[in-house]
Amino acid sequence: MEERKLKIIFNKSGSGSITPKMNIPMSWVKDMGVTPEDREVNVVYDKETKSFTAKKLSK
Repeated sequence: MEERKLKIIFNKSGSGSITPKMNIPMSWVKDMGVTPEDREVNVVYDKETKSFTAKKLSK
């Protein structure tokens, strides 16, 4: 298991709403088999542990 300390990016739209985003390492994306053509992932947030996991969806 690999662990990294990342930052959440907050983008403000023209209407004033704020959207959080997080960049993950490309090495992780490649290892998961995510490509620009096949990029759907399932993200699960656990309120108890305040953590989330992402898994690539199979086609």
